[in-house]
Amino acid sequence: MSAVDLIGWGGSALLVFSLLQARVLRFRTINLVACVILVVFNAIVGVWPMAAMNVVLAVINVWFIVRLLRERHDATAFEVIEVGNHDAYLRHVLATHSDDIARHQPDLEWDADEPTHHAFVIARGDETVGVVLLRAEGTTANLLLDYVTPRFRDFSPGEFVWRHSTLLRGRGLNRVVTPAGMVGAYYDRIGFRRQGEVYVLDVADTR
Repeated sequence: MSAVDLIGWGGSALLVFSLLQARVLRFRTINLVACVILVVFNAIVGVWPMAAMNVVLAVINVWFIVRLLRERHDATAFEVIEVGNHDAYLRHVLATHSDDIARHQPDLEWDADEPTHHAFVIARGDETVGVVLLRAEGTTANLLLDYVTPRFRDFSPGEFVWRHSTLLRGRGLNRVVTPAGMVGAYYDRIGFRRQGEVYVLDVADTR
């Protein structure tokens, strides 16, 4: 097999692999790389219609990637909705993603009947992208769950709960504490400070 054939097969394999990605940003990124490789391959072998098609697909991927990255921390692109603990849609989301939630946070203790527990759903348009569950202890909100659905796992939608300080301060909460030993935490990038094994945010300091 020649080097040119390897380029063609490699680009095709990467294109197929991109279609298996659940994460929207990862899909677009891998698909872009595959399109660029296939542009090179088709240009080498002189199949110009396919080269042109992959150029167009690459441009479309770039447009979506730029848009996704621009909206990544844009509060206008996401909406935080407080829901009741017994809200039917909240139950649906938690049940639908129960296996995934159990894999990421097997020690979750959520009691819908507990009045100190609070639930927030984060949406992008009409699509749910995350769920945040809290337990209030005095003026401290202990984070129980900060879950992101697979399509948006390259994002951190929970940050919009912390950035809307009125959501918490209106309930007498001025401090947020995460569970200990969180892996791959994003909190230090949005104003939380590390305190031993947990991250802490003073809500009054949010902007």
